[in-house]
Amino acid sequence: AFLGPPEVNISSCLNCINVTMKLPTSHFRENGKLSSLIDIYKELYYDITLKTLDGERKRPREKTTEEIFSTVIEELYPNRNYCVSVVVTASVNKNSIPSAWKCKTADSVAQQDYHTAAIAGAICFSLMLAGALKCMHAGGYILQKTSLPHTLV
Repeated sequence: AFLGPPEVNISSCLNCINVTMKLPTSHFRENGKLSSLIDIYKELYYDITLKTLDGERKRPREKTTEEIFSTVIEELYPNRNYCVSVVVTASVNKNSIPSAWKCKTADSVAQQDYHTAAIAGAICFSLMLAGALKCMHAGGYILQKTSLPHTLV
């Protein structure tokens, strides 16, 4: 029997990507109930392959006893696209189907700082504009309530 493919979702974090995996469903039934792969094998191994423009890199094999689990791949270059594929194996079953490639761009500090600066700038500009309009109104340049004396017209 083949294991896989696992369900894989990835999200980006600061110079890293977070990989969440869900074990593939098994087709084994015990007492009419579908058994999970953990029920059958107790523990499973997963291998993550990371793909970049430079090529593919296999990460060290890790072990899981959970149905849904996640890991963070750190020390990545910011603003670079990374793709991930996961394969699940058991000690007695090496036949596996890898997951489809999932891709994400690792976040950078600059991106988050730029977002904050843009919001702060917009608030600052709004306050300055409101202040300028208030001064102009007080100085009588706009929205004059009294009409000019007849001699000035």
